[in-house]
Amino acid sequence: MCHVIVTCRSMLWTLMSIVVAFAELVAFMSAEWLVGNPDGSEFNFTASQRSDQRTLGIYNRCIKMAQQKVVQCGPYATDFMEIASGFWQATVIFLVIGIFLLSVVGILSVFSMCFQSILKKSIFNVCGLLQGIAGLFLILGLMLYPAGWGSKKVVDYCGQDASPYKVGLCSLGWAFYTAIGGTVLTFLCAMFSAQAEIATSNDKVQDEIEEGRSLICVL
Repeated sequence: MCHVIVTCRSMLWTLMSIVVAFAELVAFMSAEWLVGNPDGSEFNFTASQRSDQRTLGIYNRCIKMAQQKVVQCGPYATDFMEIASGFWQATVIFLVIGIFLLSVVGILSVFSMCFQSILKKSIFNVCGLLQGIAGLFLILGLMLYPAGWGSKKVVDYCGQDASPYKVGLCSLGWAFYTAIGGTVLTFLCAMFSAQAEIATSNDKVQDEIEEGRSLICVL
């Protein structure tokens, strides 16, 4: 018999797991990792182009044209080997693995309200382990990302001063900070999964299961 068990801690962990997976996915797909110098002083821009803002993502880019109030975005790399540097290629691999694991956990977290075990293992412990592993992949990706700032693509956007771990005339965009925040939240979710496990297996929950209730809500 399926018992739907909902507690404050398990529900909070579920919501956090979904949010962190979504945040990392949005950050990865965004072109707002690096924000180029808006005055275009390091480029051969015309006067009308100097107010345009260019942003660069891991595999895509955007140009915000101030006069037309238009944003043009698209991938600069048509295949994996055209990504700006080998470091960014490694970043893509690590982030994709991390996001995939977080997405799996996000799906499992929804079903955790009804199924509390996988192959006789606690679903919360399994998900917490997957979140910890995902967090390690995300850290590796984020550590390698700044090493690619010396690539020709970044130099074109950020000037000749750009080099590994030195952003030059650019500034870091919200996507980079979102990825960092999501990584921190990933480890918090991994630790909080233990609390979700405790909340759904305490004596009060077991008493209600023995009473034959199929929907169990515990604060």
